[in-house]
Amino acid sequence: MEFDHILIRYGEMALKGKNRKRFYSKLQDNLRKVLAEFPEVKVKRTQGRMFVHLHGHDPMPVMDKCKEVFGIQSLSLAIKIANDEQEIKDAALYALKNSTGTKTFKISVKRIDKNFPVRSQEFNKDVGAHLLVNTEGYTVDVHHPDLELKVEIRTEATYITSEVIKGAGGFPVGTSGKSLLLLSGGIDSPVAGYLAMKRGVAIEAIHFHSPPFTSERAKQKVLDLASELTNYGATIKLHIVPFTKLQQFIYQEMPERYTMTIMRRMMLRIGEAICEKESILSMTTGESLGQVASQTMESMNCINEVTNYPVLRPLITMDKLDIIDISRKINTYDISIRPYEDCCTIFVPKAPKTKPKREKVNYFESTADFAPLIQEAVEGTEIITITKERKEEQYEDLF
Repeated sequence: MEFDHILIRYGEMALKGKNRKRFYSKLQDNLRKVLAEFPEVKVKRTQGRMFVHLHGHDPMPVMDKCKEVFGIQSLSLAIKIANDEQEIKDAALYALKNSTGTKTFKISVKRIDKNFPVRSQEFNKDVGAHLLVNTEGYTVDVHHPDLELKVEIRTEATYITSEVIKGAGGFPVGTSGKSLLLLSGGIDSPVAGYLAMKRGVAIEAIHFHSPPFTSERAKQKVLDLASELTNYGATIKLHIVPFTKLQQFIYQEMPERYTMTIMRRMMLRIGEAICEKESILSMTTGESLGQVASQTMESMNCINEVTNYPVLRPLITMDKLDIIDISRKINTYDISIRPYEDCCTIFVPKAPKTKPKREKVNYFESTADFAPLIQEAVEGTEIITITKERKEEQYEDLF
């Protein structure tokens, strides 16, 4: 006897009414992709539950992969047995004896198969008595047990689980449409992408590259950040926009204090053009209210004027330390702090306008023709598709 399955529990998805099937199917697809490196492991779905059949594989690396998949509320190692009273009692005994640090336990029977001959409450007592008779040193505590053994009697089989491990939560990536992430190379934007994906959003990314003022190492940093995000979204298409010409024009022709505001407006205009080409319905940024001059309420009001597309700002009310905590958790922090400048940190005005006015910005922009430069930037965009396989190949090349 052994723990041979992983039981997957849903969270918010269970409230989706008639749309639940679409969410479950997407989760199953995403799980299969994440677990593709374990060819013997299979993902199966029954009514109201999803299971990962281990087929003898070590459960720990599989569990670690499952914990990163959005849409999973919690998961547990499970023993699958037939709907046989004695077999269930023996499996519960095995689970108790193989637990660690347990002195008190509780049995919770859920009888989904109403043809099972013993009612839930009665079977709770039967299984508990079997464990007490066949062990020493354990007691029952129904309020605060060290271990809760859950016995789920379903039509096709019975599953026994013990430890409940928290999953990533959220919705399966791909169930909430697609957004274009403005990926700078700093700490914030990868975290914004991660949180958008947690709500089921599939991500494409756009990066503004300004050689020779920004280096190939800065570009590589963005590629590495996008690669880390593939752990949660499988494939990410990265649009690298040649931004040097437009950025130089802004700083030569526009009033210095407004250059930052106008540069951001140009980024959204280019982002919107990419969205139209790729049938993407929104943009996502790593903006956090009040963090820098471009992220004051007045600046965002002014910058947002140039697009009718929704701009998702998952970090808008978060503190910097909270953002850093998440970046460490998703392994993007060490990449983000590499000392290579992106286009937002060059040509920085000495005193950027923190309360820009729409009418002034519109007047300044009306004195120059930006359209050809925007079109040139969009047409010159390089597209790189980043997959998990590409990431692994890059790491293999290091050895």
